[in-house]
Amino acid sequence: MPPRRSHKKSRAGCRRCKSRKIKCDEVHPRCGNCLKHGVSCDFERPEALQTAPSPSTPASSVGFQSPVVRASVPAFSFASAAGPSFAAPQLCRPPATPSMSSTTPAGHRLLELRLMHQYTAMTCKTFTFTAPVTEEIWKITVPNLAFSGSQHLADAILAVAALHLRSLAPNDKDLVRASHAYMAASLAEYSATLTRGIDNTNAEALFLTAALIAFQSTATRVFMKDELSIGGGGIVDGEERERNPAAGCYAIPFSWFHSFQGVKAITAASWQYLRASPVVTQVINSQVVLQLDFTSGPETFFGHLLDGLEEELAAMRPAGHNNNNNNTNNTNPDSQPPTPSTSDGNGNPPLAPAPELFNTTHNPNQDLITSTRQAYQHAVAVLNWAHKIPHKGAPLAFPATVSRRYIELLEERQPRALAILACFFALLKSMDGVWWLQGMARREVLGVVSLFNSDFFGPDAYARWWPHLEWAMRIALYEDGSGGASGGVIPAEVWGADWFAEEEALAAEGAGQGGANNYFRHIEMLSQMVSAAQSIPPVPE
Repeated sequence: MPPRRSHKKSRAGCRRCKSRKIKCDEVHPRCGNCLKHGVSCDFERPEALQTAPSPSTPASSVGFQSPVVRASVPAFSFASAAGPSFAAPQLCRPPATPSMSSTTPAGHRLLELRLMHQYTAMTCKTFTFTAPVTEEIWKITVPNLAFSGSQHLADAILAVAALHLRSLAPNDKDLVRASHAYMAASLAEYSATLTRGIDNTNAEALFLTAALIAFQSTATRVFMKDELSIGGGGIVDGEERERNPAAGCYAIPFSWFHSFQGVKAITAASWQYLRASPVVTQVINSQVVLQLDFTSGPETFFGHLLDGLEEELAAMRPAGHNNNNNNTNNTNPDSQPPTPSTSDGNGNPPLAPAPELFNTTHNPNQDLITSTRQAYQHAVAVLNWAHKIPHKGAPLAFPATVSRRYIELLEERQPRALAILACFFALLKSMDGVWWLQGMARREVLGVVSLFNSDFFGPDAYARWWPHLEWAMRIALYEDGSGGASGGVIPAEVWGADWFAEEEALAAEGAGQGGANNYFRHIEMLSQMVSAAQSIPPVPE
């Protein structure tokens, strides 16, 4: 057996070599072993041992509830190799991992990631079922705008995604809370941004947020019960309270109209910036062209909704204003009233009319009559157009394009306005396969018709208005041959029109007009009207 080779023991080696029980060559400023392994040597940095945290801290003391805490844990630790007397110093600070939304509570980062994944993988596609060319915008461009610092847009994205997941898991309380919290935060920041003013830096994000708010207000209807009684639309006088039935009756979803009208308003107000945005113009140009025909009468599908309108308008005329030149037999609502006179306001005889009032034909009530007629005619024209091409998403233009006067008529619960509303909801049957519209037609049409069965309009209202509600009820209750709710093409004999034949006819008509009738031109005109109205100086007192 050969003799053992003599060797020199290391007495002044570095602490790392001592802890590993290996020989240290004692080379300064860094021994060979530390140099070989690429670690710090106490010859080189003797202060590291005093400043480094102790490796003996139990692993259980590290909190794993926060992603930020997890990020601070090093990927590799020398604690097991260096023993209790050594720990490698932290050479850099780990990067922070902020949440996408400030609304996200601590410890719920995974929920936020889950919602964002849901949006990009599934939810964004449900906004583009009628215009697939915009899918990339909603999937990529919109999140990128949110990441760039648009908090209201980020919260709106997460709110809509939470609603979509709720449709798949309606009993998930975390999703319920998230959908409410994110949308509330989005609305608050959205309002604050509008208060600060619209400019070229925020116009795009505000437009897209408004669109998501409209989607959210529609989808929310699927999950929430009617939150308003029949008298909750702003009619607060005592007589109206007495006419209103108890809470629990059908409530008109005014939030739909307010949110879709909000998209129209923000578009008109910021059009000077949006018209140059390739993102917004592509979204707008992807919409089906609005081609309205104001022809009334039985030759149009919904022309019956205007039956008796002139008699109704004539009843709105106050006594003494339904004739002209003392012709009491004149019942034409377009006839001109007699010249009004002025009074001193104290019950004294009327004063002589001012010179500028001579020969005038203006009726104090004529503006209301005219706006009412136009509101009904325009709403029916939109229905006739949307009825031809419902598969292209045309019915969704109804809440965005109807006039403010029509919404007021709904708030007044006028039977004609409600009958028009029932037909609009029936048109949504064509999109019953979309999650945020599923079951909407059946529920809303039945709700509107229930108002005619109540005591609100009197015992004869149902019989009088049933001919105008019959089609809406038939479509709302329609089921395809498989026994399920319709989400595809409804036969022409049931619907009353061949969708694809009508689509070709409208396309040919639009081509014949040379593209003069389009959304871009309509918005240009609307923005000019808004600008003109804003430029009118206030009336001096």
